[in-house]
Amino acid sequence: MGKLILSKQAFWDVDMEKIDYEKNGRHVVEKVIERGTEEDFINVLNYYGLKKVKELSLQSLWLSDISINFCCTLFKVKPTDFKCYEKKQSNQQHWNF
Repeated sequence: MGKLILSKQAFWDVDMEKIDYEKNGRHVVEKVIERGTEEDFINVLNYYGLKKVKELSLQSLWLSDISINFCCTLFKVKPTDFKCYEKKQSNQQHWNF
């Protein structure tokens, strides 16, 4: 694999020279889906491949509803397939009067 090139838009808080793109793939994909540019997303797809990006996104610990819907359309999966969706549903708070 070649070197993965990403903008600072999603990784403003990270020293990009120290990222282990194999070990931290889930975190990289999660940040790019949430905050990256279109070019970042294309670079991630080229680096990991569609199948791996799908697997990593499904294991994400947090994605916004918009990002989940985007991934559902792209990967042809359901929101309930996402690990973070299940967690999000169990963390919903209800008003207690």
